[in-house]
Amino acid sequence: MLTTSPPVHEDAPGHCGTIAAVPLRELASDVRAWDALARRASEANPFYESWYLLPSLRHLASGECVEMLRFERDGRLAGLLPIVRSRHYYRWPVPNMAGWLHANAFLGTPLIERGAEQAFWRALLAWADGSARSAMFLHLRAIPLGGPVHRGLEDALGNRTAAIVHREERALLRSDLSPDAYLEASLSGKKRKEIRRQWNRLGECGEVTVERLGGSDGLQGWIDEFLALEAAGWKGNAGSALASLETTRTLFREALSGAAAGARLERLALRLDGKPIAMLATFLTPPGAFSFKTAFDESFGRFSPGVLLQREYLDVLARADIAWTDSCAAQDHPMIDHLWRERRVLGRLSIAIGGPVRRALFQRFMSAELARNPAGTTG
Repeated sequence: MLTTSPPVHEDAPGHCGTIAAVPLRELASDVRAWDALARRASEANPFYESWYLLPSLRHLASGECVEMLRFERDGRLAGLLPIVRSRHYYRWPVPNMAGWLHANAFLGTPLIERGAEQAFWRALLAWADGSARSAMFLHLRAIPLGGPVHRGLEDALGNRTAAIVHREERALLRSDLSPDAYLEASLSGKKRKEIRRQWNRLGECGEVTVERLGGSDGLQGWIDEFLALEAAGWKGNAGSALASLETTRTLFREALSGAAAGARLERLALRLDGKPIAMLATFLTPPGAFSFKTAFDESFGRFSPGVLLQREYLDVLARADIAWTDSCAAQDHPMIDHLWRERRVLGRLSIAIGGPVRRALFQRFMSAELARNPAGTTG
């Protein structure tokens, strides 16, 4: 379900803009402008690009009232954020409005034109003040801390109370080292020797090949292989594999097809006699990339096929157009954290909206939450 609201104007000198909640069909009718914004964005977020967000809304937003916030400046689309109104803030019955994410979307950064960060947030916060309804505050998840989008928000807050209520770190690959030098710096000599041994032992089982693909050739067959490989493992047994639900299966297929059509997809596979034993789908958003989904054949676990595939992925360090890769992995991931040495810090942010009474209630609520969670900080 999607709603519409009147626009709010942001009138700071040199930074004027207009923000409004618009119907999805309005954005979907001008995908070229949306895609152009994604390429001008100060921080990449593939999960809010058209080819990923549109199928996400079609297949996973049932029953949720998602509002598409569109920010325009100088006559063109300059910002985009989907939000949802909720009666609950995690386990507490506290109404709020929040950036919309789902279990297979790993970043909540709005798409904002480079240089428009502060103007976007000023307009959005003014819109939220006038459109709060029952929401006590605005909540944003999975926001990279310290980047231009977060700094723009901090600059736009003024005397408005805000809090970082949760922080987490996840593995990031970013280095000027060559792939071989990076592996040497990340792993002990003993571990590197073990990886070489596993590769050689795997080669005794048949012909081992590494497949790296872009574009759409053979994509649907590749997707079929990935879904079957993931479903054959523990995720399939737990009912959390992409193929376990029609909605996530369809999202995966449509998102990868859209990414490939826009030159935003790389497929990497480790094959034994032509059969995939480890696969990785990566979204390319220069100058960054996002390691979206990986799967491996658990029957070959003694060879660590997932690690062998990640060793091959290190070749991305030699690409001139990709400076870093976000793992999209949980904090303290048992495999990738040992291989990728850099970290990306993400936060959950809660921000005061509305009039004095609402903001005073928010201040009391945040004080109680931060007393329980000292890792958060107020602003």
